[in-house]
Amino acid sequence: MTHLPVRLGLTGGIGSGKSTVAALMAQAGAAVMDADAIARSLTQAGGLAMPAILAQFGQQLITPEGDMDRVAMRDLVFSNPQTKRQLEAIVHPLVAQTLQTQTQAAIDAGKSCLVFDVPLLVESGERWRRQVDWVCVVDCQTETQIQRVMARSQMPRADIERIMAQQATRAQRLACADAVIYNEGIDLAQLKQLAHEMMVRFEL
Repeated sequence: MTHLPVRLGLTGGIGSGKSTVAALMAQAGAAVMDADAIARSLTQAGGLAMPAILAQFGQQLITPEGDMDRVAMRDLVFSNPQTKRQLEAIVHPLVAQTLQTQTQAAIDAGKSCLVFDVPLLVESGERWRRQVDWVCVVDCQTETQIQRVMARSQMPRADIERIMAQQATRAQRLACADAVIYNEGIDLAQLKQLAHEMMVRFEL
């Protein structure tokens, strides 16, 4: 008898350490589907979303290399919320299609644990909640998020706070969680232990 794989939705705010947890789960044998990485690949030179992005937003949103200009797009989204909806209407269906292909490949390969790394899982409402069995939130203090992002990307605090203001609040994320990994004041070995305990808990 074939057992259906367990589907875990993994989310967390910018700088929470979600991507590190996803990598640790992948090392432990999970198949990790990274929605952000897929979206990035779709908006790079030659990506499937690029013709529609060019048609919708014009050449000024395309870099000389043919990628979507992320900085220009981020500025446009901040100044005009309608832009975000237009971009999502292009990218989201393509992300869903790619995720479906990757998921089927993981199932065909016999993976018993599918981890969906989705930064905006909570913000998407029921759309994502329906597709996973459990939601795990990687959480930390707001100031810790800011310090981590400043350290890794040299982004100004004001820009990070603007991004965080567009994401779900900590309280909203925690309210949606079936389980929480609290990534505050611990080292990588301890985080790895928490990630593995999470997988055991959900029989992943």
